[in-house]
Amino acid sequence: MKSARILGMILAGGQGSRLSPLTLKRSKPAVPFGSKYRIIDFAINNFMNSDIFSIYVLTQFKAQSLTEHIQRGWRFGTFLSDYFITLVPAQMYRFEELGPVWYRGTADAVYQNMHLIDNYDADYVAIFSGDHIYKMNIRHMVEQHIDAGADVTIAAYPMPQTEAHRFGVMQVDDNWRVTEFLEKPANPPGIPGDPTTTLTSMGNYIFSRKALDELLNTNMGGDLAGFDFGGDVIPHALAAGYKVQAYDFHKNPIPGQEGIANTYWKDVGTLDAYYEANMDLVSVSPEFDLYNHQWPLRTSSEFSPPTKFVHEVEGRKGQAFNSIMAGGTIISGGTVRDSVLGRAVRTHSYSLVESSVLFDNVEVHRNAHIRRAIIDKDVEVPEGTRIGLNAEEDAARGFKITESGIVVVPKGYRF
Repeated sequence: MKSARILGMILAGGQGSRLSPLTLKRSKPAVPFGSKYRIIDFAINNFMNSDIFSIYVLTQFKAQSLTEHIQRGWRFGTFLSDYFITLVPAQMYRFEELGPVWYRGTADAVYQNMHLIDNYDADYVAIFSGDHIYKMNIRHMVEQHIDAGADVTIAAYPMPQTEAHRFGVMQVDDNWRVTEFLEKPANPPGIPGDPTTTLTSMGNYIFSRKALDELLNTNMGGDLAGFDFGGDVIPHALAAGYKVQAYDFHKNPIPGQEGIANTYWKDVGTLDAYYEANMDLVSVSPEFDLYNHQWPLRTSSEFSPPTKFVHEVEGRKGQAFNSIMAGGTIISGGTVRDSVLGRAVRTHSYSLVESSVLFDNVEVHRNAHIRRAIIDKDVEVPEGTRIGLNAEEDAARGFKITESGIVVVPKGYRF
């Protein structure tokens, strides 16, 4: 018997309008995160670390930055045809059948690229979102899918029932077979034995090939209108009698963190959520560990020089506390505290950066003070400038200020 052929498809076309201005010139999966990564890197690493090396990345909105990142940093050799990470832009492949349409939803994005699944001759297709921060051993989910004889398996994140109304949720029986799928219900159902916990969909799916063909051809090519997996395909699968299983994400085993439940999953879809997820990384014992060598987190190589700290005289010390920073950064006589700094950031003497996220090539001049801010790439902060200390000043400059008071400076802003 031949080994199962597993094809990965990452949905990376998200527009990310709630992350604006960070998404004015890039898609959500291309937004930098955690000093040296981009959001898409975590999905790709999950596939790579799960020994799934055949991956298509489906793009649509503002894809240039994402395209350059993947082409520069995510390449295999050319000798093994089943080892690839290939970008798939929206290209109206089913033009004659549908008319000239872009991807109309998550399921439609896969439907318009069914020829790729056919060409690969996949037995199982792992369809995952490209815009969340988490670690997941996808092969373990595939194994449970096969053992259960499921047509569809949905990655489920158990959360308090009081918080689940913002998500698609599942009702399951004692064997975790899905009996009902509800989109953002006012009163989410509990799970067997624990009515206070609800299973929410992470937007990650394993499909058996035959079931995927049938369901997508029914929903897109047939009489049923519906273009999303959560809102359309999954409810139809349940109504048609397909076997749909829920997979408990908390029981997903990650090498290097044995004995620790896998509970970290963040949808960084808002500026406040994005900021909080970055701040998680600089805590003394972060829940999301970047330093697990048994689960390496790769990204594109920039060949940056080392980070450098200069000056050690009273009142003028290059120093950083509870912070992470990428290569090429120089802390020159200033202080960085509780912050995340990208590549080639430069902070000059007597400057202070607190609880902030600075993207690549940000320069902070003397006596500038930045607090609780997100500053996009290629911004030069003039001497003595204050950001995040006076809401009226920040608003007068046109900066976006979130509900929690985080100030966001757009890419390339000129003071």
